[in-house]
Amino acid sequence: MGRNMIDYTRHCGFNFDNSYLRLPSALYSQCMPSSVCAPELVILNDELAQSMALNFSILAQQDLAMLFSGNHCPQGAVPFSQAYAGHQFGHFTMLGDGRAHILGEHLTKAGDRFDIQFKGSGVTPYSRRGDGRATLGPMLREYIISEAMFALGIPTTRSLAVVLTGEDVIREASLPGAILTRVASSHIRVGTFEYAAAKNDVALVNTLMTYALNRHFPNIKESSNIAVAFFRTVMSSQIDLIVNWMRVGFIHGVMNTDNMSISGETIDYGPCAFMNVYNPNTVYSSIDHMGRYAYANQATIAQWNLARLAEVLLPLFDKNIDNSIQFAQEILADFSELFQQKWTQMMASKLGLFKLESGDAQLISDLLDWMKKNNADYTNTFRDLSQIEKPNKNQYHSKEFSKWFERWQVRRHQNKQNLKLSTRLMVQNNPAIIPRNHIVERVLNSAIQGDYIPLFDFLAVLKFPYKDCPQSMYLMPPVPDEDVRQTFCGT
Repeated sequence: MGRNMIDYTRHCGFNFDNSYLRLPSALYSQCMPSSVCAPELVILNDELAQSMALNFSILAQQDLAMLFSGNHCPQGAVPFSQAYAGHQFGHFTMLGDGRAHILGEHLTKAGDRFDIQFKGSGVTPYSRRGDGRATLGPMLREYIISEAMFALGIPTTRSLAVVLTGEDVIREASLPGAILTRVASSHIRVGTFEYAAAKNDVALVNTLMTYALNRHFPNIKESSNIAVAFFRTVMSSQIDLIVNWMRVGFIHGVMNTDNMSISGETIDYGPCAFMNVYNPNTVYSSIDHMGRYAYANQATIAQWNLARLAEVLLPLFDKNIDNSIQFAQEILADFSELFQQKWTQMMASKLGLFKLESGDAQLISDLLDWMKKNNADYTNTFRDLSQIEKPNKNQYHSKEFSKWFERWQVRRHQNKQNLKLSTRLMVQNNPAIIPRNHIVERVLNSAIQGDYIPLFDFLAVLKFPYKDCPQSMYLMPPVPDEDVRQTFCGT
């Protein structure tokens, strides 16, 4: 493991403590990233680095490229790839990091632990005949969307850097190869637990659960039934995440169990996108022909995925299998009610309502029905409503909308808080800027051609999604010939 080990620790502040490697070796394989011929830094997330107490300012561009390509490995790092399984579109399969290497776990002085992972860094024992590489467009797409999600206040993995490899990758055409450096609180997935269960080793499942609990939910270690408390906590974090996605119109696109992080962070930005016109059946994934992962189905799929996790944890809930099944059924039965409560409260906040009252659910439903019937833009409609006065656009002049608007104003005046505070609540929950798919594709196409200025400009705007933006090009939904209706699993 000593190839190209470089002492970046003293200069950059790396502090590796690779706790995952103290788990049974069945859960991972130690392996080095494949070297690349001519790495070149495309982008470095200095703000993220600083938040992790890392300082790359003294490194030259070429040193940064060598570091984030995997050609140079910091001292203390022990690269490995994780094993996991997953239900992909409902079908179980054994998987693993087929083109990703975790460089190590960086531990800050404050005690925060971060996985630092390369994507597109070469063949691993789990590559399944793949080349282990990635192309520039999908790596930059993950950078854009993950950083936008962070700015929107949604739990997410983040992107630290993207480098070109200097090597072409053959997909539908010959495309520039690239490596993304991703940061996560961990990469433990529902699929990781499924992999352990597939080994028919209850002790391995228990060890993994204990590790995940200590890493992410240490506050529940004193619970009378730790496995049950763990499952309830994971379910709660997933409900919060999906509600947050729906707040901003985000559609993940591939909610397979291997893309569901135990920590409650959004992970794996493949065929994801933000909805323009409000339609609960919106799908962007090119391979989701049946709408399994449509916008409105995301909560149902999260519950389905959690049922798969419950199946793995059954031996840990209770020694009596009947009791274990009852625990699982009772917890999962709470999902729909908990989700509905949190979703309704979220939607109420988008409408400036502080406390749910009788009739609020109908008020919300009537607005969404109007939006769907009139092909209203999801983001812009709620942002328009977040103004002091009634929005002055043609679509809001209909009798149907005016009647709804009057009902809503009566309801807002029933708040104990004044209208100014109500409006502030709306502005805090309704972004002005989202990474609209047609703009994402436009800046990616420019970047692939070597022009990164549109990318940097777009990222600068996305940092402040709740501020009014004078640049209308980022606010407007696509015209018909701009609309990008399909995204692909390139990440």
